[in-house]
Amino acid sequence: MGNTLIVDGQYNIGHICTRQQCEAGRAGRIAMRWVTPAMERRDYTFADLEAGSNRFANVLAGLGLGRGDIFFTFLPRMPEQFLAFLGALKLQLICGTLFSNFGEEALLDRVGDAGARVIITKKGFLKKLVAIRHRLPRLQYILLVDAPEHLAADILSYPRLMADASADFTVPPTASETPSVLHYTSGSTGKPKGVLHAHRSVLVQNATAADILDLRPDDIFWCTADQGWVTGTSYGIIGPWSLGVTQVHFGGGYSPELWFRLLQEERINVWYSAPTALRMLMREPTEFYATFDLSALRHICSVGEPLNPEVVHWARRILGKEVYDTWFQTETGAIMIANRPGLQVRPGSMGRPVAGIEPAILADDGTAMAAGESGNLCLKEEWPSMFVTYLNNASAYASKFRDGWYYTGDTAWRDGDGYYWFQGRSDDVINTAGHLISPFEIESALIEVPEVAEAGVIGAPDDLLFEKVVAFVSLHRPYEFTPELELKIRLHVTNKLSSVATPHQVVPLETIPKNKSGKIMRRLLKARYLGTDAGDLSTLED
Repeated sequence: MGNTLIVDGQYNIGHICTRQQCEAGRAGRIAMRWVTPAMERRDYTFADLEAGSNRFANVLAGLGLGRGDIFFTFLPRMPEQFLAFLGALKLQLICGTLFSNFGEEALLDRVGDAGARVIITKKGFLKKLVAIRHRLPRLQYILLVDAPEHLAADILSYPRLMADASADFTVPPTASETPSVLHYTSGSTGKPKGVLHAHRSVLVQNATAADILDLRPDDIFWCTADQGWVTGTSYGIIGPWSLGVTQVHFGGGYSPELWFRLLQEERINVWYSAPTALRMLMREPTEFYATFDLSALRHICSVGEPLNPEVVHWARRILGKEVYDTWFQTETGAIMIANRPGLQVRPGSMGRPVAGIEPAILADDGTAMAAGESGNLCLKEEWPSMFVTYLNNASAYASKFRDGWYYTGDTAWRDGDGYYWFQGRSDDVINTAGHLISPFEIESALIEVPEVAEAGVIGAPDDLLFEKVVAFVSLHRPYEFTPELELKIRLHVTNKLSSVATPHQVVPLETIPKNKSGKIMRRLLKARYLGTDAGDLSTLED
């Protein structure tokens, strides 16, 4: 991956996304079209981003913060999120982003572990922070975006501070290894871990935004991911703006009507969303989509969970668009394996590796697996967006690496043409009667049944089989779950996959639990089924 992006050794993400774009002649170009839930619009140019993030860098410097200090945003989707993020990075702070619906314990786990000195939020969320403030000894200031005046010596008005701050700020020289973005990720056990990145991540985020998302200079891009998630920072901020591309950001939630109005009215060229959202859109009647002009939309990309083949076929049939699935993790910082324009999509596949990325399928003992054999999906160490550490947890970080390979925790297989096929998390793969079965493959088969809207599959302990397949299904309206439908579902899986994959039990649910990136929370399904502790649920979707 080239480094033509880097000028005079300056790796600073905030600088590259604002000042560098202005110096390249894009100062007057719209960087962000902010659309409120009421569909009101406000435009921000790259010059606006530059001035606003400079002001915020000066605000933080005025509060005594400097290189290596940790700062968090705790905001809903709103313009202040972006100015704060970029401004903090300009000052060489470590910037963490938090989901706006986190409760007190989720906040304490993250803000407390990180030892953050400043957090920016809004008045409506202040109560949560005040309740745990005595357990956050390092937290010095809370900034409120919607307080016209300071509320206390340590609870300050963002508008007041910004009004008094200079729009001039010189970003200090920032080396590639300088720590940058912090995201907490939840595992099946234990507390969430702080995934720390460095400014060098911009190299891969920039390259993949261009090569994989296919962003072009005059494009309008929309990434639906929340900034609390790595996709929302890597591709809702850094990748597109490092290319000087205009982004639409929408402050509202999921709404088929509003989403497709945005695609039509804003003339979106590239749309990056989650398989969950696309599966939900499949619930709408076909005639709904006939009312929208999607002629500007070049293609759709997906992220957050593997893309079911049926979604690809639906988008081709109903929208007339290709959907390109992409795979990466919080730890990888950027897309590692992907489908993309120019590469034939094989529905259900993750695609092929990104330039400069070397994956492998390895057995537990490190032996390379042959094509067609499943194993641990691993990546050769030292790609530029590779995470630096798990904050305050060096042993957990070390456990992810072996003999020069990063073990992702995912299982997959590679076909003879170099396409990778996701099977599941290593702790999700089902071992039934000696057969290893991917829950994702069964889920994909389940949603091919017309009555089934979404599905989640787990393995549950069984005295005879070791593990039995249990399927949870959410139905399209107005269907109801009946013994006849259960038989139809089981027969479809048998015919589509094998009798080994046939669910021993089909459980109807109103909704399938997912986290905020759209991943099915199979451990929550398993915990509910077995009556055990589900672990950290702070990232559970509302």
